[in-house]
Amino acid sequence: MKTIRNAFAGALVAVSLLATAFAAEPPPPAEPRPFKLPELTRFSLDNGLDVTLVPFGNVPKVDVHVVVRTGNVNEGEQRWLADYTAALLKEGTTLRDGSRLATDAASMGGELMTLVTEDQTLVIGSALAEFAPQLVGLLAEMVRTPAFAEDDAERVRADLRRQLDVELSRAQAQADEAFLRQFYGDHAYGDIYPSPEQLDALDAAAARAFHEGNFGAARTHVYVAGMFDPAATREAIEKAFAEWQAGPAPEPNPPGKLPAPQRLTLIDRPGAPQSSLVIGLPVVDPTHEDYVRLQVMNALLGGSFGSRITSNIREDKGYTYSPYSFVRERYRHALWEQHADVTTEHTADSVREILNEIRRLREEAPSEAELAGIRNYLAGVFVLQASSRFGLINQLRRIDLHGLPPDTLETYAQRINAVTPEEVRGIAARYLDPQKMALVIVGDLAKVRPQLESLEWPGETAR
Repeated sequence: MKTIRNAFAGALVAVSLLATAFAAEPPPPAEPRPFKLPELTRFSLDNGLDVTLVPFGNVPKVDVHVVVRTGNVNEGEQRWLADYTAALLKEGTTLRDGSRLATDAASMGGELMTLVTEDQTLVIGSALAEFAPQLVGLLAEMVRTPAFAEDDAERVRADLRRQLDVELSRAQAQADEAFLRQFYGDHAYGDIYPSPEQLDALDAAAARAFHEGNFGAARTHVYVAGMFDPAATREAIEKAFAEWQAGPAPEPNPPGKLPAPQRLTLIDRPGAPQSSLVIGLPVVDPTHEDYVRLQVMNALLGGSFGSRITSNIREDKGYTYSPYSFVRERYRHALWEQHADVTTEHTADSVREILNEIRRLREEAPSEAELAGIRNYLAGVFVLQASSRFGLINQLRRIDLHGLPPDTLETYAQRINAVTPEEVRGIAARYLDPQKMALVIVGDLAKVRPQLESLEWPGETAR
């Protein structure tokens, strides 16, 4: 009983202090603390493989990411071939099967995973600090000598087929695919889902051919972050990877000049209680000098919980629960996108309010107080993203993929804090032209189409 009473008294004190804090004038936002990147060790092997070692944190764990510069952009016409190949890397090598791989990783206090993006394939492992050399060897074995067994290939293909069926049943996925195709067409940045026939054609031979044609030391970067013995880990990397063939040089395959999009695409989903919306257009990619200002503008407009679009159509109007905008960045390309699942009867109202907020920001700079909150939010999110082994490696591989300056991480908070209200307005005016945006709506067209007459949105492709 004493403990309960003390806890209750403490809660009353906490509530009192919280009420006092909200009643008082909030303190001015503090200057963002500079991010200090741990000292990196970078080196390359004679076969072209790059290595980055990052001593980080005080938890006795280590992450190793083997990042191969190949992904969906190198598949040709066979969508998800990169994903299929990467999934099979976990299913066994010429020395041990998938069960043994998982068991050996678990015995090190860790786990294994693979991840495929449009431009990269990642083979990832974690372990207790003392097992860093062994983990390096395990990942090297997976990347260099996969078994591609027929029974594993059949099972993984069936898993991908189920995944495709589930994904394409979602209105959000249908909207996303239609939106990306507006700009990228059949390129891998836009053609993101395979047909059932394409999936059925996947087999062990196709995965083996993709691996042989796209994996090699010249396309690979090994990142190690956490607590580890640098000398022993470097020795393990050299031992595991030095004899790997260089293979082909990286072949980035960004799309060329983008076509003008179909302005309005409607996809019928009879009886749907919600409409899934995507609105957006191409913007500058991470190498452009405006990119950080673009991120600030996006966070203020629709990319944070307190953003203008969220406050408007979620808090004020109640049209949707979780709208969000973001900049979808790829190698040498980026799109600004606003997504929202809105009630069917307020589909056009939601589009109208989104456009109103875009036009308002294009014409009028935000207040310094509003922008200060956004700058602090972005700086805080960045610190969180770089405060784990996994997150720090993701930041480093992003820098390497896009060829960004070495001080990108250490200067990010300062560059965010330097963005002015007028610059935010200018970025919106320069890049968010409603007359160049594509709009995709997936919903009950019998109820949605009559609402759209008042929008005067030109062009339509319905299916």
